[in-house]
Amino acid sequence: MAFPKIRMRRLRTSPAMRRLVRQTALTVDDLVYPLFVRPGRNLKDPIESMTGCFHFSPDTVAAEAEEVAALKIPAVLLFGLPEKKDENGSEAWSEKAALQRAVKEIKKAVPQLLIITDVCLCAYTLSGHCGLIKNGKIDNDSTCRLLAKTALSHAQAGADIVAPSDMMDGRVQYIRECLEQNAFHETAIMSYSAKYASAFYGPFRGAADSTPAFGDRKTYQMNPANADQALAEIALDIEQGADIVMVKPALCFLDIIHRAKTRFDSPIAAYNVSGEYMMLNSAADAGLLQKEPAILEMLYSIKRAGADIIITYFAKQAAKLLRSSQ
Repeated sequence: MAFPKIRMRRLRTSPAMRRLVRQTALTVDDLVYPLFVRPGRNLKDPIESMTGCFHFSPDTVAAEAEEVAALKIPAVLLFGLPEKKDENGSEAWSEKAALQRAVKEIKKAVPQLLIITDVCLCAYTLSGHCGLIKNGKIDNDSTCRLLAKTALSHAQAGADIVAPSDMMDGRVQYIRECLEQNAFHETAIMSYSAKYASAFYGPFRGAADSTPAFGDRKTYQMNPANADQALAEIALDIEQGADIVMVKPALCFLDIIHRAKTRFDSPIAAYNVSGEYMMLNSAADAGLLQKEPAILEMLYSIKRAGADIIITYFAKQAAKLLRSSQ
């Protein structure tokens, strides 16, 4: 049948009609809000490279977590910065480190809020790399042992989910075995499974002070030209014990999100990264687009591609927008 029997605009005639036939549902339940914690007290310092984001100290981050919980956002993702760096990134697994202390403070203040912790060494090492350097190269297996040690310290502090972001081979298995051996059977792993060597991480590296001192991360993060390899990475992580798998970044890799959702039964997370966040903010600040509709359009594209979980610095704004649109 053809026009005029079929008029596609009939299903767009009013807000109620559009809601009735909407195919993709984006809700606050899909969102995770990232937070940065650093040593100190009474800190809430603006992050120069990321509009609207802050460095919190462990004693102030709980108030931010309470605001997140009040918006019904189910989880936060914590990134920690050290008091001092060393070759091994040893503060990453210290129970006195800012991240571990922040977990305890948030759990006391908002026990119902899920805490996800980033497990990596890049912010803690002198090299700024995600692994230990031996003979000028990343030593994969010794790095995995330290990542497992770090994940265990996060679980001991009270983290609900640990999230290895380093892209070392086998680190999910190391972490899963370490958690099991120490009776953290219910601590989930959200693996950064398909993490690409992306140009869109720049603002985050300023926030986490994690820019490599030399070279780049292309020997461990994925080549943006490769798609099939991402599915292999995800399959391996699931086999090794990952409960949730992630694609990062989101916008340039919507095809990977879609392929992962089609192939795997595990929950798929997508990280709407700092460069994507600042790209939209900068365009809005320049008057090139309307910020609020653009936020939702972007998040809908990620959800439509197949993401079950969206990690985004827009989470608080999106939660308010979604609530006002109901």
